[in-house]
Amino acid sequence: MLTIAEAAQRVGRSQGTVRRWIREGRLPAARSHGRQMIDPATIDEVRDEMYPMLPLPPEWQKLEDGSPAPNWVAAIALSRQGR
Repeated sequence: MLTIAEAAQRVGRSQGTVRRWIREGRLPAARSHGRQMIDPATIDEVRDEMYPMLPLPPEWQKLEDGSPAPNWVAAIALSRQGR
């Protein structure tokens, strides 16, 4: 589970934006020890909506170790923030 700060960093948005998404119901969160916690898979879905990627050829959909390929569009966009 991710804190609001960790989720905000993961999608490249402010903590206030993540809090607003939770209030609006766009992003589900659970309370744990008085803090709102977010499932990493859910925040990844939101990130993928923000940075859509064209379909990949089948041979590019998995990495050499068999794990699914990451969202390269999001990775590049987030790496360029602050430049």
